[in-house]
Amino acid sequence: MKTLMTSLLVATSSLLLVACSEPSSTSTSTETAASGMTLEQAVNDNPTRSANNLTRDAFRNPIETLRFFEVENDMTVVEIWPGGGWYTEILAPYLKDQGTLYAAHFPQSATRDYYINSRQQFVERVATDEAFSAIVVTEFAPGEATEIAPAGTADRVLTFRNLHNWYMNGGVEAIEAAFGQFYTALKPGGILGVVDHRLPEARPDTHMDSSGYMKQSLAIAAAEAAGFEFVGASEVNSNSEDSADHPRGVWTLPPTLGLGEENRAMYEEIGESDRFTLKFRKPENSSNE
Repeated sequence: MKTLMTSLLVATSSLLLVACSEPSSTSTSTETAASGMTLEQAVNDNPTRSANNLTRDAFRNPIETLRFFEVENDMTVVEIWPGGGWYTEILAPYLKDQGTLYAAHFPQSATRDYYINSRQQFVERVATDEAFSAIVVTEFAPGEATEIAPAGTADRVLTFRNLHNWYMNGGVEAIEAAFGQFYTALKPGGILGVVDHRLPEARPDTHMDSSGYMKQSLAIAAAEAAGFEFVGASEVNSNSEDSADHPRGVWTLPPTLGLGEENRAMYEEIGESDRFTLKFRKPENSSNE
């Protein structure tokens, strides 16, 4: 594996050389699966989804995002830290009939009330919501000896807006450790999909310490240090109106609106954060470790 310093140089070059890419019409059969729920049905015609979650589709772009990650309904998918289940409401029914969904939630050893309550509510929903009934709940924490899925079995590992939490609590080392665990779970040729709030590359690294924003180059470097190949980036979740410079970091913007009524209309006009959407692949010739 490369060192982080070497990977940072490679990542910077990658940002210049790798064009933002979308999968070709022949790269995924999501819309033409022989049977089972289509991705469009999972997003737009799915009674499991809450009305509040539906309103955020304009910012989270789930169809375009999952299509970019080449997620199909017969795959084994690991969702990292699903929280309240925004993406789970889409993935669970989509994968239920033909695929497998592992929800790698907060660890049972967690001591923070938010982690404890979030996991408990999720587990209760798995036990009571028919759409969630096939989910396999596992656990994850960067660097801890937890198995998010059996080694070498996952087609996709997906993480949405989590890197900044790991960085703020454990620095680059935590992100590298997390990517190492994802690498272990994936099959050779499997894909890691990453979405997070984007900090402009020209900003000091210290701006990542508490703002909730991350540099795209750091994410690429950490993934490559773990052995992944950088496939490409999509701008599907970008927002040019977001300066990534707010009094309470990303939590100033919707949906949190951390300043309350102060300049609320302005922040609502900006919308949710600017986000990078990155795709990595575990090399085909790698071992299942």
